[in-house]
Amino acid sequence: MEPKPLLGILLIAVGSIGAASFYVPFKKVKKWAWESYWITQGLAAWIIAPWLFALLTVPDGTLMQIISDAPSSAKWWAVFFGALWGVGGLTFGLSIRYLGVALGQSVALGFCAAFGTLIPPIVAGESLFSSTSGLLMLTGVAICVAGITVIGYAGALKNKNLSAEERKKAVKEFALKKGLIIAVFAGIMSACFSYGIESGKPIADAAKNLGTNPLYQTNPVLIFILLGGFFTNFVYCVFLNIKNGTAKDYISGGGGIFFNNLLFTFLAGFLWFMQFQFFGMGKSQLPLSMSVFAWSILMALNIAFSNIWGIFLKEWKGTGTKTIVVLLIGILILILSTFVVNL
Repeated sequence: MEPKPLLGILLIAVGSIGAASFYVPFKKVKKWAWESYWITQGLAAWIIAPWLFALLTVPDGTLMQIISDAPSSAKWWAVFFGALWGVGGLTFGLSIRYLGVALGQSVALGFCAAFGTLIPPIVAGESLFSSTSGLLMLTGVAICVAGITVIGYAGALKNKNLSAEERKKAVKEFALKKGLIIAVFAGIMSACFSYGIESGKPIADAAKNLGTNPLYQTNPVLIFILLGGFFTNFVYCVFLNIKNGTAKDYISGGGGIFFNNLLFTFLAGFLWFMQFQFFGMGKSQLPLSMSVFAWSILMALNIAFSNIWGIFLKEWKGTGTKTIVVLLIGILILILSTFVVNL
């Protein structure tokens, strides 16, 4: 298949819009605690969507054969890295909860972009100090940290310029220090998704061998990665349901609230899943020499679109011109880092 770089980038951009938008439907959820609506969207994003899209995109009747033909080691490694990514996904949700869509996603995704690029070569045993590409990757990480520092400073200015009431109005549970710590951890752990895809390549090869269009060959891999992620999140959310007495959320409030919340959490879940559906499609259209850019392109676009949402949601309203300028400089540095690591 002849590579189509422009189409590949456009497909990744479509997925990125979904990823940057997934938290917005949560604003329509009524009377449910965070842990209740988080795991409900996870059911849609990490269990239903991957199976549904895999069934729709592989040749009829071949999905179970693909799973059977793929090496057991590839499936287990994909689940393992998915479980590690699940910790990142869980804390990613918390970072947005405490920092808002714009700041939370910018910090977490900045780390995710850099470490998602570094993890595969490190695990493969490559020395990052002995090659130009390795040194560029390390430079990219340094630039990423600089960008995160600048955005953190913007967050500190926001915290200083707004009253407690204004901060609560912009982001209901805004907590800068706690949010930044969680966002950094979320970004590092979320990068494990990148290596989950790499370790799941034999599954994608099995799909391709059975006639799956290269556009969709990653879809069966997502079943295993996201299964691991769902397990991690499920355990923690059930723990919170029990600890906080919120297990009754699912049955209290009447059928109207239940179906309203189910609709919007499932919408959030499917929007979230779109990033990896279109990421796999877009990466398949890139030439081999450019495919290493795919993860960085996804993260860079996620940062851009999430901050556009942050502006629409008025998360930075009233913070002043200086704060906005500092924020934009930090975003530009982060986006630069995602491309430097792959020069």
